[in-house]
Amino acid sequence: MTLIKSTALLAMMLLSIISFAQNKVIDRVIAVVGDHPILLSEVEEQKLQAYQQGEKGEGLDCMILEELMLDKLLLHQAEIDSIEIPEEQVNQELNQRIEYFASQMPNGKEDLVKFYGKSIAEIKDEFFIQIENRMKTQQIQSSITADVTVSPKEVKAFYKSFPEDSIPLVGSKVEVAQIILNPIITDAEKALVKEELMELRENIVSGNLSFEAAAKFKSCDKGSAEKGGNFGWVGRGQFVPEFEEMAYNTPLNEVSPIFESQYGFHILKIEKRRGEQFYGRHILLCLKASFEQLDVCRNRLDSIRKQIETGNLTWDSAVDLFSDDDVTKATKGIVYNQNSGTSFLDMAELDPLTFQQLDPLKVGELSKPFLFETFDGQSYKMIKLNKRTTPHKANMNDDYQMIQKYALQNNQNDKLTLWVNTKLTDVYIRLDDEYKTCDFRFSWTKKN
Repeated sequence: MTLIKSTALLAMMLLSIISFAQNKVIDRVIAVVGDHPILLSEVEEQKLQAYQQGEKGEGLDCMILEELMLDKLLLHQAEIDSIEIPEEQVNQELNQRIEYFASQMPNGKEDLVKFYGKSIAEIKDEFFIQIENRMKTQQIQSSITADVTVSPKEVKAFYKSFPEDSIPLVGSKVEVAQIILNPIITDAEKALVKEELMELRENIVSGNLSFEAAAKFKSCDKGSAEKGGNFGWVGRGQFVPEFEEMAYNTPLNEVSPIFESQYGFHILKIEKRRGEQFYGRHILLCLKASFEQLDVCRNRLDSIRKQIETGNLTWDSAVDLFSDDDVTKATKGIVYNQNSGTSFLDMAELDPLTFQQLDPLKVGELSKPFLFETFDGQSYKMIKLNKRTTPHKANMNDDYQMIQKYALQNNQNDKLTLWVNTKLTDVYIRLDDEYKTCDFRFSWTKKN
């Protein structure tokens, strides 16, 4: 467990709190940093989270307690520096976490509400301060390490510091490029979808059909459809502009006019507003391409493939001329890893469909066009295998970016350590006797 926490650990925090809240535990204060107490339950919550991620071993309680004490020290500094986090930013983080946890349950938010015994709004209210404090500590920690860099010489020294038998293994990784063709939705097909939604709206407004029932059986936004179209509390910047404009201009509890976005045609009903936030329901009817238009995509992409393989067209030119994916069009079709920021993807983390198409390819080969699902329908894709690594021990030639990343984190931890050491003599710290024997990284028990 490192002092600079991973995104995955932060993402699991709320679920651990919710899980632990179901148990009856006699709680007590086991440490104080500044004005901030640390409860036994907080350590137990984090320990549950660690167990869920497969972490075990001696000293886990001490490691978790030190992490919590560091958090309180950073929060103490944030208060001294009068750090403020905008309310909408905290709400956005809360919404993202709620959506993540709900997506892990069979029935989404409905199961989350049943499990915790409170509404989504009540859950958000309860954890608002905790998330806000977490964001403050992250901001302080980022400011402490903002000027930390790592030189090539330091990267090399960091790599050499590992004993030969401790060098980590790196699984097979691939660099993949893609061309995506989206089917054309004709005006006639759009008109049919809009007409269907118009009929739905008329039945809702006239009272012949409830908004909830219509959303459940007709909306193609599956995440909200199963909850009667309910999308919970959201704020600015979370939906496409067309949706937000209609949400802020439609009177409460009235069904909006039909409006179009990149995903299809919508209607919505806003039930509550709170500052820049709104709460309500919506129905989305997606624009579905006909089988004929999908077949046009497949044949067109197959023709592009043959031209590339015969040398009549380069891959880069094909991406520039034909791909409908704006993100990868700017990178010559290369799909970048959002976690590492590199162009290499871990084979073990690929979706099954992409893995199936990619696995038999040799470097430089193209897959056949294949159909894949998008949020608002279907499209055809063709992929090219640019590079493939074999499982190996990490080395400076093949894995420099990965080693550089860890070397930078090591320097950041060193900078954070120096900062903590300067603060310990100025901040009130109390620790229960039973934890004073912990092998802490920092001298928390030093008299101050």
